[in-house]
Amino acid sequence: MATSVPTVAEEVFKASRLTKGNFFFPTLIVVGPLRVSRIKPRLFGNTEESIAINAVASVQISTGVFWADIRIDSSGGSDPITSHGHRKADARRIRDLIEGHQAASK
Repeated sequence: MATSVPTVAEEVFKASRLTKGNFFFPTLIVVGPLRVSRIKPRLFGNTEESIAINAVASVQISTGVFWADIRIDSSGGSDPITSHGHRKADARRIRDLIEGHQAASK
């Protein structure tokens, strides 16, 4: 199964290996002008879920002492994309990129 390769216009954010569930295979969030994707690598392959930029309803950031959790809700009623263990600055950058891409597509 082929995995999508980030283009130049996409930014990739990797969760910290020091957080639960990310030690061997850290979660990746890829934000581009068309979609936001969560890629969870596994020993054999990966699990990928995405939401079109125009279908993102909200981005919620929950910050702790060291790390931030991100929840990206869809206006289409599908399950939200959730990820934990990101740097706070990365979480804010993800939110800003999504909002910027949404504004540019209108």
